[in-house]
Amino acid sequence: MIETRVRVLSSGNGISLVEATEQNGCAACASRSSCGISGLGKYFDGRRQPVAIAGDAARPGEEILVGIAEADLLKVGLYAYVLPALLAVTSAALADWLGLGDAGAVLAAFAGVAAGLLLARLSAPTPFMHTRSIPITSPQGEHS
Repeated sequence: MIETRVRVLSSGNGISLVEATEQNGCAACASRSSCGISGLGKYFDGRRQPVAIAGDAARPGEEILVGIAEADLLKVGLYAYVLPALLAVTSAALADWLGLGDAGAVLAAFAGVAAGLLLARLSAPTPFMHTRSIPITSPQGEHS
């Protein structure tokens, strides 16, 4: 289970609008000063977009943990990345086999990517996000 801490911005009608409270990804690890990739994170970390999740058990301002199973994330990733790439290569190979030339193969590859993204959007399963409240701890480390 991959989890992150989020803050509830609003809640109602079975939907909660949340935003991440901890920094993940680039610039979150201890080696950011020597990492070449983390330099890109400085350009893209300005604004965090709120995310809508199912469930309105939490109150606005409350922090909760949101998690997603690794298998669900893998399935969605296969639809989002592998399907368009596979259709791009297949359609370009088909265009080449039909003798449409290089320009035809390039156009067919672009059409394959577009068709793959559309198919992924329409047919990919929606991953289930698990939510749970965060236990409140006192300064001494005892649960309250």
